[in-house]
Amino acid sequence: MIIAFALILVLAVIFYTLFVRAQDVPEPIPVSPIQHLEDRKHAIYDNLRDLQFEYRLGKLTDNDYQQTKQALQKELAVVLSETEQTLKSMGLGAIRTQAKPVNPVAPKSTVCPHCGAKFKESLKFCGECGKAIA
Repeated sequence: MIIAFALILVLAVIFYTLFVRAQDVPEPIPVSPIQHLEDRKHAIYDNLRDLQFEYRLGKLTDNDYQQTKQALQKELAVVLSETEQTLKSMGLGAIRTQAKPVNPVAPKSTVCPHCGAKFKESLKFCGECGKAIA
């Protein structure tokens, strides 16, 4: 009984491997060329967080903490540099998340349009009538 079951199982595996078409196999998920660097960066950040926690608990001396922290920061700098170089070699070096430029604020009036009161500096609300100065 067990031998028959094993024989059927072996035949099924052979049949499956011989007759599976290449188009039936799903496409592999593409791996990012910098994924290993991103994983390493996150691991270093976790290590820095753990290091700081252990230092605050008093498990490390000041000297040990500073040495380990500097070593991790150097390693992080190398990983960030490699990430930047990889992105540049792929033509993606210019793509960055940049801070949006701050829209210049229109100069506020120093004269209230409602009551005509004049002020030395621009205000949001009139000091005389209390209305908003646009």
